[in-house]
Amino acid sequence: MLTWLFEQLSGQYGFFNVFRYLTFRGICGVLTALSIFFVFGPRMIRTLSDYQIGQTVRDDGPPTHFDKVGTPTMGGALILISVVASTLLWGDLGNRFIWVILFTTAAFGVIGWRDDYRKLVHNSSRGMSARNKFLSQSAVGLLAALFLYFTADTAAETALLVPIFKDIVIPLGSGFVVLAWLVIVGTSNSVNLTDGLDGLAIMPAVMVAGALGIFAYASGNLIYADYLGIPYIVGAGEVLVFCSALMGAGLGFLWFNTYPAQVFMGDIGALSLGAAIGVVAVIVRQEIVLFIMGGVFVMETVSVILQVATYKLLGRRLFRMAPLHHHFELKGWPEPRVIVRFWIISLILVLVGLATLKVR
Repeated sequence: MLTWLFEQLSGQYGFFNVFRYLTFRGICGVLTALSIFFVFGPRMIRTLSDYQIGQTVRDDGPPTHFDKVGTPTMGGALILISVVASTLLWGDLGNRFIWVILFTTAAFGVIGWRDDYRKLVHNSSRGMSARNKFLSQSAVGLLAALFLYFTADTAAETALLVPIFKDIVIPLGSGFVVLAWLVIVGTSNSVNLTDGLDGLAIMPAVMVAGALGIFAYASGNLIYADYLGIPYIVGAGEVLVFCSALMGAGLGFLWFNTYPAQVFMGDIGALSLGAAIGVVAVIVRQEIVLFIMGGVFVMETVSVILQVATYKLLGRRLFRMAPLHHHFELKGWPEPRVIVRFWIISLILVLVGLATLKVR
């Protein structure tokens, strides 16, 4: 929106040429989303409290979590507003990638809102049925995957890239749709599972979004893409603006979500954040790298799968409780220790993922 305006003004005032640079607009995206949170965050928390939109807790959860009952939730709505507003302001609205990302993020946010709303209505930790939630997520994920498949301009946009080995590019054909659907839906649910402690999910999401923004910038620049040995994807660089907005909104939310949290994001935030990260990874063709950088999300998901499998097959539990962060809580780790150590692991994995850009 502002990009178009500043392009018109740049003909008369040279200063506005600075807004042509993706990096500058990315910085503006971060600051805009962050400012929205600083301005409206306290008001959001008061409103949620006034309407008694508070957190519900599992009866079988860690005892330390019972103190969290009633903490304002659904703060992820402001994350959505911040990200969408900032992207619309600073992004190129003629870019197809911007619109498919915004659609996917908003649609998963609606699914999360329905889930949160049902929890509030029934005053229970159970929201939508697993079946209905999965079907809704699958429908949105499939639409996004089909759009990217049918609008792809080059074969590279639907091929699987293998990190480190720059000459290994696997054509997927229509299999791209299946992979994209799996990444979008899987990442959404993984982030949702991780969102169980104050700030645990949001900081890794911010770091992964920032790293994917770097991949997007490199993929959308012909010179950098050629130098780094990655496919050049026309228009992918604009995704940097969205990733920057997500980073700003995430950091703004963390200001209020850090331990002890004043507000929780709810499924409206967790599902939309995960879907956003997933669709960005698909666009920049870095699904395998996302698996590495989002290792904390992967560990949390795998812990739940193993817990259910071992209980059904062997009649006993592998962990004291799943997802994995609850296991460490029940071992006696203070909540802040679990959170910060998971953040450190995320930082290491994100750096490993970024290193694959150069190690080829």
